[in-house]
Amino acid sequence: QVQLVESGGGLVQAGDSLRLLCVVSGRTYDQDAMGWFRQAPGKEREFVSAVSWSGESTTYAESVKGRFTISRNNALNAMYLQMNSLKPEDTAVYYCARRSAIAVSTQEKDYDYWGQGTQVTVSS
Repeated sequence: QVQLVESGGGLVQAGDSLRLLCVVSGRTYDQDAMGWFRQAPGKEREFVSAVSWSGESTTYAESVKGRFTISRNNALNAMYLQMNSLKPEDTAVYYCARRSAIAVSTQEKDYDYWGQGTQVTVSS
């Protein structure tokens, strides 16, 4: 059983920063890619960022490129999302996800395991 637990969300003002953490436990395959998604009220869940097992391959949604940075520490079974210059439109529940494959993916259907989410609220 693979479990993912997110933390680090909160209420911040526009322009502030937050760092999200996702910790993975349970049986996993080596070289799994991971990603972050988010879901705003009344909207579909959308891709934010993804990272390969090595950390060398990353991809971002256009809306967060240049402001968010994804990283991971495999020794700690952890993945991070550093979010800078936050905007009110970044308000959402943020989910981490893991897929049983090497390549990064922007598609929700490609991920096998999901966390419960952490709320990020950005006030203007």
